[in-house]
Amino acid sequence: MYDDVSCRDKSGILYLVVPCYNEEDALSDSAQKMKDKIQRLIAGGNISSKSKIMLVNDGSKDNTWKIIHSLCKEDTIYCGLSFSRNYGHQSAILAGMMAARNYADMIVTIDADLQQDIEALDRFIKCYNEGCEIVYGVRNDRDTDGFFKKASATLFYKFMKLLGCHVLANHADYRLLSKKALDALAEYKEVNLFLRGLIPTMGFQSDVVYFDVKERELGKSKYTLKKMMTLAVDGVTSMSTRPIQIITLLGFLVSLFSAIMIIYCIWDWFSGHNVPGYTTTMVVSLLMGGLTIFSLGIVGEYVGKIYLEAKARPRYIIESFVWKESEIENGENV
Repeated sequence: MYDDVSCRDKSGILYLVVPCYNEEDALSDSAQKMKDKIQRLIAGGNISSKSKIMLVNDGSKDNTWKIIHSLCKEDTIYCGLSFSRNYGHQSAILAGMMAARNYADMIVTIDADLQQDIEALDRFIKCYNEGCEIVYGVRNDRDTDGFFKKASATLFYKFMKLLGCHVLANHADYRLLSKKALDALAEYKEVNLFLRGLIPTMGFQSDVVYFDVKERELGKSKYTLKKMMTLAVDGVTSMSTRPIQIITLLGFLVSLFSAIMIIYCIWDWFSGHNVPGYTTTMVVSLLMGGLTIFSLGIVGEYVGKIYLEAKARPRYIIESFVWKESEIENGENV
């Protein structure tokens, strides 16, 4: 346990951080369920009455921001911020956490569709009160997923582990972070975000809460195959250099094979054997060409990431921020 655990407020301020992208169908219902849960936690003395729900509009093209704006005006338990455009799920989570860290003792990130069991909040808070700075929500199973999503997710976690990335299997972005953990996370400045891999590197005392995933009741999932593939590539290239090491090993093996083939061809020539070399030439050429292009693609991913980091552009731009009854309309670079 950390030294300050005994001084930790057992009814600390909790902020729910909820990234929202085109969630007009589900948001009103989800917001009410989150409010009911927060009020029950407050009534039970588990969290402070200053706790809030922070809704982050990730450049939605529908009426998501109007709904958030209306919720914030109707009840001060809600607060919201809106991006100037779509920056992505990871950026939306980070923006909400960074906006909440000056007010909250702890934050919990949860998806707007509430497929993640919100009743697990009690166990998150219990772990926090026992001294954990980070609590990871891990789903019990993937029974609610289709065959393709289940198979691809399983392969993704195994692939990440193979490449040396320390990612908890079946952990999405349902987690609790304390104020201390949030302050530490603010020190990480990379543009290419993969929070599932980044947060475990901080090394704070942590625990795991297991929960069941529910079927989505309203709206459609915004996590398309393209977005899942992008997240996978970002995860690998942001957290591991092992693909570069694999290229080096393949390069060595191909060079060794080429050297053996050269020696064999010279020996064959001196022996006076007239062997047709069309098939061998084609196989070697195609192998070398394919390997070269594939290797260039992997190296190109890393070069692209370096390029984005070197420019040091803001990870997101907040256009509007609704807090209590006031609204800031000026754009803010973060």
